Parts: sequence; structure tokens; C-alpha cells
Amino acid sequence: MIAAQGVSLQYGGRVLFNNVNINFTKGNCYGLIGANGAGKSTFLKILAGELEPNKGSVAITPGERMAVLKQDHFLFDEYGAVETVLFGHKRLFEIMKEKEALYIRAAEEDFSDDEGIRLSELEEEFAELDGWSAESNAEILLNGLGITNEHHYTKMGELTGTQKVKVLLAQALFGNPDILLLDEPTNHLDIQAIKWLESFLLDFENTVIVVSHDRHFLNKVCTNIADIDFGKITMFVGNYDFWYSFTQMTQRQLKDQNKRVEQKMKELQDFIQRFSANASKAKQATSRKKLLDNLQMDTIKPSSRRYPFCNFKQDREVGNDVLLIEGLSKTIDGKVVLNNIDLMIRPNEKVAFVGTDELARTTLFQILMGELEPDAGHFKWGVTTKTAYFPKDNNEYFDECDDTLIEWLRPFAKEGEQYDADIRGWLGRMLFSGEEALKKAKVLSGGEKVRCMLCKMMMSGANVLILDGPTNHLDLESITAVNEGMVDYKGTLLFNSHDHEFVQTIANRIIEIMPNGVIDRAMTYDEYLDDESIDELRVKLS
Repeated sequence: MIAAQGVSLQYGGRVLFNNVNINFTKGNCYGLIGANGAGKSTFLKILAGELEPNKGSVAITPGERMAVLKQDHFLFDEYGAVETVLFGHKRLFEIMKEKEALYIRAAEEDFSDDEGIRLSELEEEFAELDGWSAESNAEILLNGLGITNEHHYTKMGELTGTQKVKVLLAQALFGNPDILLLDEPTNHLDIQAIKWLESFLLDFENTVIVVSHDRHFLNKVCTNIADIDFGKITMFVGNYDFWYSFTQMTQRQLKDQNKRVEQKMKELQDFIQRFSANASKAKQATSRKKLLDNLQMDTIKPSSRRYPFCNFKQDREVGNDVLLIEGLSKTIDGKVVLNNIDLMIRPNEKVAFVGTDELARTTLFQILMGELEPDAGHFKWGVTTKTAYFPKDNNEYFDECDDTLIEWLRPFAKEGEQYDADIRGWLGRMLFSGEEALKKAKVLSGGEKVRCMLCKMMMSGANVLILDGPTNHLDLESITAVNEGMVDYKGTLLFNSHDHEFVQTIANRIIEIMPNGVIDRAMTYDEYLDDESIDELRVKLS
């Protein structure tokens, strides 16, 4: 068990946590949620002992081992992948290194009896910690996350960023820790790795505390939700959807109850005002006055969460011809990324591009938007189409831009809607109100940049939207708002996202780009994942 006892933390005049008391017990997976800036990652650091609170303490059951998902992707660059995983069990790793040194010493003439006794003690502890299975267990974890055998002894510095993320996740999971702290564990994972992680955590019998923006993941693995709001943490039994439904229902009930109380108070006040001077009714008026004094409204404390308003409207409906792609091919740095792709996109389709090859999807979108030239083949947009594009890397729109957000957005406004009041209205929908609309574009955070790009797309009136990873950098509230906006959108949509719930609730067609073609199915994402024939096609097209 791990518990926070009277934990308080304040930065300057801002209170992040105020006298938090909460227990996390064995056998449960806790989803730690809260608005951006509520302190989710900060609270994990307090639990991990990486950050000292101003008041209070963290207590852990004696003898229990904690593992934390590391965020420094360069920390183990000189180590091989398997060795990096083994480091996740620090005591076992220390024993292995000390044993190795002593066995080297054992070949020397001056190897002492004390060293021999020490080696015997280490071997005993090594066996108790299941050291003989350590390397094979590390390899199993790596394979489960998609790091195949040929990379097991590759130095971390030679691996890609995505591979490093997977190795560090395997490190946290290694050795059956008693307490597991995971901050955004699904970031940069493909669907196969996420499914494997979900299965691992469902079978995990100890304590897990996880921060994630992936709603499907939280629903799948969480037994409890710990909600950070106004410096407090409230515990709910159930997954994310249960928490959301329960809190929405509670808010509605309180509002309805207050309306009834408010109506009753008005009736009593009217009676008292009408009859307080009437001798025959004075007693009744006095009685109602006492009743009125005892009535009170329940205080409904609004959540600190802020939801953007995403509403994508097309200026006109698209015609019968949307997009035709024939024989499209592209090689980048010697790697064939797109190989003779043929596709036809029809009106009002919402197409999710999925799979493990992110570069293929991004390259296709860049070609369709004229940012790259194909090596072969061609594509043709219908004459009635009007496109709006959300690129994976949007920094070029903001870096070195000294404009305020109003100035930044003005060039994208339609004729007659370029006044400050109009621009502020659009920015307000995406949570840039008041002085926030005067921020410089170059100082925006990743999430703020995404909201600005989405605002630009809403203003476009396009009937075809192309979005390359629109949920990256967004908090749960913004993801929910964008999700609802895409569901309601009446135009044609081409997109990709790592957010399972996002893809499942929006897409009516799934396309996976393979090395030798595409897998194309008119179905939902869950149907696609459950279709066993897809695996056979992947083998044929690989």
C-alpha cells in the first residue's frame, strides 16, 4: 500500500494540493485524472519521492518495491536494451554487477575467503529474487512491447525514440514491483503494444497508479479513478466512463434540486410579503418565515475543468467526387514508404488511417496537401472539395511568430469576420478568453498550439478535413470536445490518432497502409481489430 498523509504543495500563491489524504491499495489500478495544470504528474513525483511536499508525507508498506516509468530517454544511452530493463529492479541489478566483479576476482590468486563468503551470500539473494530468469523475463517484456530479438542487445543510444519509450516501459514493469507509477505509458505506442500493456495490467496483482489521456485505456485497466480538482483528490470506484457519467449526473441532480428549492423560496417569499401585515394570516406568515430561514441552496462548486467548443461546419456539401488516388509511391531516405497506393474516397466518409507505420500516414497526408511530391502515381481532388489540414508538426506556424493570437488568426478569417470581436469569439471557443487572446503565438504550449490549429480549421468552412494526430498534446477535456465535434461533422474526414476511443467513435472506414498495398475495410475500429482475416492480409502485404 502507498498513502498520502496530509500532503500540501504550494508554488508561490498557487495551491496545487491542500491536505490530501488518500490510500492506494494492492490489487487496484488507479487512474489519476484532472485538468491541465491540476498537478497529476506532480503528484506522481511526490508519491515517487522525487518531490518533497510543503507539508505531509507519503507512507509505503515496509519492504515493498516501487517502480516508476522514467521520462529521461537519454539516461541509459550507453546500456543495451535488456540491461536497461534489468536496471528496473535496482537491487537485482546491483547484485548482478557485484557478482560479475567477484567472479572476475575469483580467478586471481589473492581472492579472499571473505570475498568467497560474500559471493555465496549474493548467489543466495540472487536466487531469491528470481535472478536466473531475469534476462529471459526482460526479453519477454521487450517482445511483448514490439522490441524484437535483434534489438535486445542494441545500445539505447542507437534505438529510435519510440523504441526507447518501449524499453523504459519494460523497465518499469520488470520484476513484479509492488507499486507501479506510470505517467502517460501509452504515448508513442502502437495499438499492438497498447493491447499488450492492457493485458499485462489486467493480470497485474499489485498497485498501479497511472496518468493517461487515453480514455479507452483508462476504461480498460482502471478499477478506480482519483480525481484532482481544487487542490483535493476524490476517489471513485469504477473506470473513467463511470466517473464521467456519475459526476455529470450528480451535477444535474444538484442543479435540479436547487431549482426546486429556489421555486419554493420564491413561493414562501411571495406569501410572506402578501400576508405579513394581515392579522388573520400573520401566524401563517411567521411560520413560513421560519421555513424560509431553514431552506438553503446546495453549493455547486464548478469544476476547474474547461471544455473547448468544437463545431466544424462546411460552407457547402461536397459533390460526388472527393478524392482519387492511383499508383501513388514514395521513397524517403532509401525506404519505400508508399508503394503503389490506390484509393477512392467518397462523400461523407470518415476514414481512419491506422497501423504501425506513422511515417507512411504522414507522408500520404503531406502529398495530398502538396507538401511533398510523389515519386510515381497521381491523385485528384473533386472540384467541389475545400480542404483544411492539421499537420503532425505545427511548429512552423508558431515558431518565431511575434503576432498575438488575434493577429495570428486574422488572416484565416472569412471576409467580413476579421474584426477583433469576431476573432475573439473564435478564440474564446478554444479557451483563449480575455488577455489570453493577446498571447504571443511563439510562446504557446503544445496543447495551445493544437487548439489554435483546430480554431483555424473551424473557421475554414472546409468540407474535407485532414488531421494527422489531432489529439497529441491535448488534455482529456479537449480530446472529448474535439471527439464530439468530429462525430457531429457532416463533411468528409481523413485522420489518424493513437486514441482508441477517438477512432472507434468517429471512423466508418479503416485503412491500414502496408509495405505492399493497403487493407481497406468499411467498418468500425473495434470490428477491424476483431476481424481475424486482417492478420492474414497483413502477412501477405508485409
